[in-house]
Amino acid sequence: MAEETKKPYSSLDAKPNADSLVKPGELVDLVEVTPLTLNDRRIYNLMLEHAWEDIDKPVVHHVSKATLRGSHNSNDRIGDSVERLMRAIVKVSVLKDGEPAIERVQLLGGNIELEQADGMFYYEIPQALRRIIKNSTVFARLQKEVMFALSSKYALTLYEMVQKRGNLRFKSSDKFTLDELRGILGVPKGKLTTWSNLQLRALTPAVDEVNALSDYDVTITPYKEGRRVAGVILAWNRKNAAGQSAVDRELEFSKVGRKARRAGRVDAVVETPQIDTVKPRPAWLARAGQALRTETYETAKLRFPGYDIYHVESEWRNWSRDKEPPKDPDKAYLAFFRSFAERNQL
Repeated sequence: MAEETKKPYSSLDAKPNADSLVKPGELVDLVEVTPLTLNDRRIYNLMLEHAWEDIDKPVVHHVSKATLRGSHNSNDRIGDSVERLMRAIVKVSVLKDGEPAIERVQLLGGNIELEQADGMFYYEIPQALRRIIKNSTVFARLQKEVMFALSSKYALTLYEMVQKRGNLRFKSSDKFTLDELRGILGVPKGKLTTWSNLQLRALTPAVDEVNALSDYDVTITPYKEGRRVAGVILAWNRKNAAGQSAVDRELEFSKVGRKARRAGRVDAVVETPQIDTVKPRPAWLARAGQALRTETYETAKLRFPGYDIYHVESEWRNWSRDKEPPKDPDKAYLAFFRSFAERNQL
C-alpha cells in the first residue's frame, strides 16, 4: 500500500484566542504599494481576527466599531483607515503553477459602517485575497497586547516578521536586500533612502521596541556588496524565562516612560504623574474594595478594548466575594477579565 501523503498544515487550522490573533505569512511579508499607518495595520489585523472562522468564504463579516476603535474616543480614525485599506494595493509572493510569482491584490472589499458611535462595521475580504489565505501554510501568531503596545508601524511589522519565523526549527535568521526590507516595512517612496537614515529612523527604534516587548531577542545586521550596504540579516532567538519575565513586567507598566526605561533612564520618569488614559474609578465601586494599581486598569483597557473596565471589576469582586482573597489582586482581576471577555464577546 502506498504511503499516505501527509496533508500540509494550513494557516486556517490555527485559531485566534482572547490574547492572540493569527495572520497568514503571505500578509506579513507583503509589499505595500500604498503605504499604511500603524493604526491601519492594527485595525486590519483585528478585521482578520473577527473574520477568521469564515475568512476563506464569500461572506460579509462584522465587528463592533468599539473593538476597532480601541482606546480612542473617536470613530473618525476608523473611517480614515478603512478608506486607506480599500485603496491599498499590495504585492504578495505566491506560487503560480509551481513557479514563484508576485500577485497584486486589494486588502479590503466593500463595507458598511453603521452611523451610531457604538454600531457595527460590515466588510468583505476580496476574492483573490481569500484564495491566498486559504492556501497559506505559514502564519504569525500575534499577541494583541504587544500589537497595541508597539508605537510605530515599523516596530509592528518587524514584530510580525519575527513571529512568522520564530517557530522555524532549523532557521534563526533571514536575509533581505534593502529594497525588499523597505517594501515589507512600508517605507514611503522617497523616504529613508540612505542606509544611515533607514537604520536610525526605522530599524534601530523598531528593534529596541520588539526586544523590549516580544518573546524574542532580535538583531538586524547590515551586509555589504563592495563598499555599499546591500541588505541586512535579521536574526532572532527566543527569550529565556528571565527575559520573558522582564517583558511581562514591561507590558504591565504604562507606556509613559517606556522609551526612557529602555534607555536606562528609569529614575527620570518614575515620579512623573500618569497620563489619564482611563476615566476615574466611580465612587460606588470604592465600597466594594480598595482600588487596583493604575497600571492594572491601563493594562485592562489595552488588552480588552471596548469593555467597561470598572463594570468588569464589579463582576470580579462579586464573583470572588466568598472565595479566599487572592495573593495578587491585580493579576487575579486581569485573569478574570480574560475569562469574562471570552464569555461576553463584543
